[in-house]
Amino acid sequence: MNKVLAIVIGIIIVAGLMVFGTYNNLVTQVAGIDAQWAQVETQYQRRFDLIPNLVASTQGFLKQEKSIFDDIAKARTAYSGAKTLDEKIAGAANLEGALGRLLVIVENYPILKSNETVAKLMDELAGTENRISVERRRFNELAQTYNTTIKRVPTNIIAGLFGFGVRPYFQATIGAEVPPKVEL
Repeated sequence: MNKVLAIVIGIIIVAGLMVFGTYNNLVTQVAGIDAQWAQVETQYQRRFDLIPNLVASTQGFLKQEKSIFDDIAKARTAYSGAKTLDEKIAGAANLEGALGRLLVIVENYPILKSNETVAKLMDELAGTENRISVERRRFNELAQTYNTTIKRVPTNIIAGLFGFGVRPYFQATIGAEVPPKVEL
């Protein structure tokens, strides 16, 4: 009887250690995803800091393109006011669309292209966009690893018990593959 009791206690201890280990692994992955999202937001902040300078540098040349500047301001406001990850992703996508239209306009104005201030800001913005792309990719990789982990047996049982849910991916908006058209 003592051997049976010892085996049962041993099984309970091993099962408990497996549950704790799985829980801790999920907590670690969630923290990694959150930290990576913070990196994405850091790059967005860099972009948001550059945009007013780019807008100010180009606005004098482009008074007739006021709607684009309004769209950029609205998109920045929407992102800043976003509360959830999905809202932030949507706000960032809106900003990218408006910013893409502005960049096309800058390319179409030779005076702006040759303006040293605008050229430097464009280079900074291009570098920032590359950084954002890298951070998003890293975010999606971590989200993919986590989402795969919580769907596997037996982790899916433990994830369900403790409320670990699927994390969203950062996806391109519909129509992002089509370059913006600007008619002057």
